[in-house]
Amino acid sequence: MAGKQSPRSRSSPILLLLLITLSLLALYILYYLFSLSHGAVPSTLSHQTRKPETSFVVSLEHFLLRRAPKFPPPARGVIATDDVVRDLDESMHRIESERMWVDPYFPAAMPIRVYVYEMPSKFTYDLLWLFRSTYRDTSNLTSNGSPVHRLIEQHSIDYWLWMDLIAPESERLLKNVVRVNRQEEADLFYIPFFTTISFFLMEKQQCKALYREALNWVTNQPAWKRTGGRDHILPVHHPWSFKSVRKFMKNAIWLLPDMDSTGNWYKPGQVFLEKDLILPYVANVDLCDAKCLSESYSKRTTLLFFRGRLKRNAGGKVRAKLVAELSGAEGVVIEEGTAGEGGKAAAQNGMRKSIFCLSPAGDTPSSARLFDAIVSGCIPVIVSDELELPFEGMLDYRKIALFISSTDAVQPGRFLTFLRGIRPARIREMQRNLAKYSGHFLYSSPAQPLGPEDLVWRMMAGKLVNIKLHIRRSQRVVKDSRSLCSCDCRQANFTSSGLLS
Repeated sequence: MAGKQSPRSRSSPILLLLLITLSLLALYILYYLFSLSHGAVPSTLSHQTRKPETSFVVSLEHFLLRRAPKFPPPARGVIATDDVVRDLDESMHRIESERMWVDPYFPAAMPIRVYVYEMPSKFTYDLLWLFRSTYRDTSNLTSNGSPVHRLIEQHSIDYWLWMDLIAPESERLLKNVVRVNRQEEADLFYIPFFTTISFFLMEKQQCKALYREALNWVTNQPAWKRTGGRDHILPVHHPWSFKSVRKFMKNAIWLLPDMDSTGNWYKPGQVFLEKDLILPYVANVDLCDAKCLSESYSKRTTLLFFRGRLKRNAGGKVRAKLVAELSGAEGVVIEEGTAGEGGKAAAQNGMRKSIFCLSPAGDTPSSARLFDAIVSGCIPVIVSDELELPFEGMLDYRKIALFISSTDAVQPGRFLTFLRGIRPARIREMQRNLAKYSGHFLYSSPAQPLGPEDLVWRMMAGKLVNIKLHIRRSQRVVKDSRSLCSCDCRQANFTSSGLLS
């Protein structure tokens, strides 16, 4: 009958469509398997399956051999003439004004826009290669016997922050900070100079010369000239690093291990909480996670443990008094630290067998032992009267640590009486909190949400308001002084020409 189709003819388009769909699906599967075998896994999948690397040495090895350019890009620096600085200032003012109208939370809004300077390789890649090539030289010790490369690892915050900032955006997990390629778009400027590596691994005069070169390079940039460095981030996490020239960069935001208000390491007026940021040391032991803590609970038979240098300078002199008070007491283990992998293993083993870990001041008010204890699930007992802790505005350290003043700690019998009076229920609660908090102190690649790199930028967001305020005030003072100078000059010209009597 005319106009009718057979069932076979009606099903033909459906079968054709089905065959096409199956063919496309087969092609996609073949493409995915091919990509997987050649390492070209989609970035979203690699994000989910890639385990974060927390070892500085392993991460650095991976970076230098697989990701670092064989021929680092030439440094991008601009001569800071008055015209260049003025043009940059006008561009930044225009962009900031536009953002202010659009974003009601500006300048504290997220994400923070960071411009990373591309400095000459002698300040960046060359120093990383220097560390790698000398890492096995275990005989390289400081004057007090500490292993140099271990100290560099503990203070390697400059590496972890830089690694995250320069990573391809597709590989990054942090969303509260982005790298921008135009200076006029930046909220902050990051200086990628490895001050600790250069201090420990270069000859003294060679190091000082490199510091002067870095100082000249940075302070000659238009963005630095515009603000005097107030919106620049300078990692100087070891208190000895960059010491010979840092007074010329005191306006910058310093990344520090502590404030050291005693004045032994930083000159008065160089560091203060409103301007600078305290970052945790890099842990020197492996993480004891929630499962590890649960399994080790019954094995924690030591009441109080400490392994490290028993004699220190400055505020660390309290260590000798604590040793005299606590040594030989029941349930207390106090040992002199030793270098190398054996010393690290002994410290880790001791912390995982202990309920409390002594955390006295070192040469500065802070000590790397604090963060080793945290990631080991050992409740820190902090004896340091001048200590400012990392991320204190966000983290409640009372949940994971005990605090004893230096005066009380050395009173006969008071320290151990205090510890033995802590209820078991509170100890278990603090240990559970340590498992939750430990991720805040583990640097990693890729940087993890709520890890220390993430918390740095959250703290920076709170500082941006003050930073912008200081910049505006300083620029207004400069502008007023230039206007005054201009007026004085005109008056002098009028007087000399006889127009004013």
